[in-house]
Amino acid sequence: MKIFVPKETEAIETRVALDPVSAKKLIDLGAEVVIESGAGEKADHADAAYTEVGATTTSDRAGQLAAADIVLRVRKPSPDEIAKQKKGAIHVSFLDPFNEPDLIKAFATQGVTAISLEMIPRTTLAQKMDAISSQANLAGYVSVILAANRMNTIFPMMMTPAGTISPAKVFIVGIGVAGLQAIATAKRLGARVTAFDVRPEALEQAESLGAKALRIDLGETSGTDQGYAKELTPEQLEKQRQEQGKVCAQSDVVITTAKVFGRKPPILIRSDVVASMKPGSIIVDLAAEGGGNVEGIVPGEEVVTDNGVRLIGLANFEGRVSKHATQVLAANFANMLEHFWDAEAKAVKIDLEDVIQKGCVITHNGAVVHERFKD
Repeated sequence: MKIFVPKETEAIETRVALDPVSAKKLIDLGAEVVIESGAGEKADHADAAYTEVGATTTSDRAGQLAAADIVLRVRKPSPDEIAKQKKGAIHVSFLDPFNEPDLIKAFATQGVTAISLEMIPRTTLAQKMDAISSQANLAGYVSVILAANRMNTIFPMMMTPAGTISPAKVFIVGIGVAGLQAIATAKRLGARVTAFDVRPEALEQAESLGAKALRIDLGETSGTDQGYAKELTPEQLEKQRQEQGKVCAQSDVVITTAKVFGRKPPILIRSDVVASMKPGSIIVDLAAEGGGNVEGIVPGEEVVTDNGVRLIGLANFEGRVSKHATQVLAANFANMLEHFWDAEAKAVKIDLEDVIQKGCVITHNGAVVHERFKD
C-alpha cells in the first residue's frame, strides 16, 4: 500500500502530515511511504531525514496523488486534487465537513474514501488518534506565550528593591484542551488566572490547576458526547457576557477558546467590553479562524483598538511550534493507520461497522456514508 504525503499549499501552514519517526512506523508495517520534496522543511525535517528511514521523496505531486492508495495531509485538498486521486483511494486530513458540502460531494463522486480528523470520536479507544486534542493542547500553550511576548509588563509577581510588581491577571474563557493548557502555562509563568466554562466539570478541572473558577448561574448547561460545550440560548449568552465583562475589565490578558462543534463560534466579548479594558491589555482569540469569540477580531491579523487593547486573531497557533505540532499530529496519523492495518494484506481495512470509522469516515464506495452528512 502506497502512502503519499503532499506538501501543504496554504502559506500559513507549517506542519506536515508525517515526520520521519511516524513514516518509519508505517514503513515497518509494510507500507511504501512517499513524501513530496520539501514537505517537512517548515517543521525542520529535511528530505534526507525521510530517506534515511526508508521513505522516498519526489517532486511529482500529480503523479503520486494519482498512484497513492492513501493520501495524508493536514489541510483539506482542492477539488482539482481530489479529481487526481484514483477510485478506491483513502484521503485523511482535517476536512471541516460541516462547512464543505461540495468537497464531500467531490470525494464521493471520485470514489475516494474521505476520513475527517475532526470527526474522530473523543473516546478512550480513539485517544491516540485524536488530532483535535493534540493540536489544541499546543494552541493553548502558544496563546499564552504569544500574549506574554506582546505585553509591556511581566507575568510573575516580582519583589524588587524599588517595590513589588504585581502578577498579571489572565482570564481564560473556555476550558477544553486548549483552555486547560493555557491555564497551566499562565500559572507556570506566575500569572493570577481566572477561568470560565459553561460545564461545571470543566470548572473543577481549572481549579485543580490552580485557577480561580468564575461561576455564573446559567441554568441548565452540559457538554456534547464529543466533549464540546453545547450551544447556549440568547438569554444565557447575554448573562455570560455581562459577568465575563466584569472580569475582562480587570484583566491584563484574555484568551478565548470557545467553539461549538460544527457551528460558528459564539460572540462572547462585545466591543463595549473591549472598550472597558485597560490600555495595553491583550485578547487572544483561538476561535478567530472560524469567525471568533470577540467582536472586532480580524481573522488572521492583530489589531489595536482606539483604547489601546490588542486583539490577536491569528490562525494556526499550533503551527507556530511546527516541529512539535507535526510530531504529535504525525503520531495521530500513524496510530490511526496502525489501528486499522491488516497485517496479512498489508493495507488499511475500511470497516464501517467499526465504532471509530463509523464516526470519521465521510465518504466510501462513491457515496456519502456518514449519517450526519448524507443529506
